[in-house]
Amino acid sequence: MNKEAIIEDFFVLSKGLAGEILQKFINYQVKFAIYGDYSKYTSKPLKDFIYESNNGKDIFFVENEEEAMDKLNR
Repeated sequence: MNKEAIIEDFFVLSKGLAGEILQKFINYQVKFAIYGDYSKYTSKPLKDFIYESNNGKDIFFVENEEEAMDKLNR
């Protein structure tokens, strides 16, 4: 999914939206990738969340659609 299609509140971890939504994907064993530019975000918790997600096997935050497809097809 393109990052631009997601409400900005998703990327404010203290609002709990990202955790709530992404947990649904994990519960139903669905891999999910969001692609786009994350360079504008300075929040350490968000950067840590993205890092940990990318080191997992279900949720990915990547730069482009091609990389998203690659992660999802693994």
